[in-house]
Order: sequence, then C-alpha cells, then structure tokens
Amino acid sequence: MISLALLESFFTQYGYAAVFLVLVACGFGVPIPEDITLVTGGIIAGLGYADVHVMFLVGMLGVLVGDGMMFMAGKTYGDKILRFKPVARVMTPKRYAQVQEKFDKYGNWVLFVARFLPGLRTPIFITAGISGKVSFTRFLLMDGFAALISVPVWVYLGDYGASNRDWLMNKVHQFQYGLFILIGIGAVVLGYFWWRKRQRIRFYHRKLRELRQQRQALRAAKKAERAQKQTQKEV
Repeated sequence: MISLALLESFFTQYGYAAVFLVLVACGFGVPIPEDITLVTGGIIAGLGYADVHVMFLVGMLGVLVGDGMMFMAGKTYGDKILRFKPVARVMTPKRYAQVQEKFDKYGNWVLFVARFLPGLRTPIFITAGISGKVSFTRFLLMDGFAALISVPVWVYLGDYGASNRDWLMNKVHQFQYGLFILIGIGAVVLGYFWWRKRQRIRFYHRKLRELRQQRQALRAAKKAERAQKQTQKEV
C-alpha cells in the first residue's frame, strides 16, 4: 500500500499530471486508495504547490477517465476481458457473481454506489460494460454525480488540513466511516423499495393468472353449454 508521504513527494515533484495518472491507475484496480490520493492532491494545494480548484478539476477528470476506461473495456470486449490476467485478478468468478446479483437487485444505482466502494468499484464498472444494458452516457451521469460528492470532499479536506496531519487523518477516517454508514442506510432503503416492487409485480402476475383462469373457465362453460344445447336438438 502506497503511503501518503510517498504520494505527497511524488505529487509535489510532478504536479497535476502525477495526480491524474495515479487516479487513472486507481480506476484500473491498482491497490492505491483513491480517497488518500485525492486528499494528498488537496494537501499539496494547501502547501502552495498547486491551486486547489484546479486540483478538484484534475481529480474529477482522473476518476472519470479511469472509471470510463474500465466501463468501455467491458463494453468493447465483453466476456473475453475476464480471461485477461490483470482483469481476472480483480474480477474473480465469485466477485463477478456478486456484482451481477447487485445489478439485478438495485439496477443502475449500483453505478452510483460503486464510487464509494473501493473493492467493488472496478468489477462493477467492468460488469456494467459487459452487460450492454447501460449506455456510456448513463454510466457517465451516474458515476459523475457520485464523483461530484466524493472528489471535492477529499480534495478540499486535504487543502484545509494540510498543515495539521493528525487532525486531517482523523477527519479522513471519520468521513470514511460516515460514507460507509450512509451507503449502508441507502442499501437498506433501496432494498426495501426493491422488495416492494417485487411484491407489486408478484401481485399483478397473480391477478393476471386469476383473470386468465376465469376467462378459460368461462369459455369452457360456454363451450359445454353449446355442446349440451346441440345434443338436445339432436335428441
């Protein structure tokens, strides 16, 4: 795991380009914490080595390019990409099944939540591309909306706490825990609405079956009645 001090040294020396490249690498599933990368970008801005507002834009561009490349890789190559060794390390069969289950359960909202799930982010974006059910525009909107929440939080937090690292890291951990709690609450809410939707669908299907059965019984009764009348005429 790359430390904050190492990232700070690298970013101080190479500036915005370094931040952008590391964020794109995060999108590829490289084990570098995206939140720490963004916080470090904010730190060097707070120390005067960069402009914090430009760093925010670089952060947005980096995460969207990295995520978009994973999505397009899945969309372009389909299931074949799962045989590519670097992808296979990130997208294990078990993880692929978990992601597919989440898509079936929560739909496109998984793309929004994925931005806050480091371990599942890359597999989810690849799976979204493989599925062919999500357009690039919709993907970009969902991922971009989530990035507009996470990226400024980390960048501006790093800028504000650049001179007090203990306070900063404490706040980073607090924000991380807070995000996980919000995601958990959101998952429960989405799960409830998903369950309600399933219940309504089952209710409508049951009613349709009952209507079909009633119509079939009515047609059978009319047919039997006509047959009985025909028999009486023949007698």
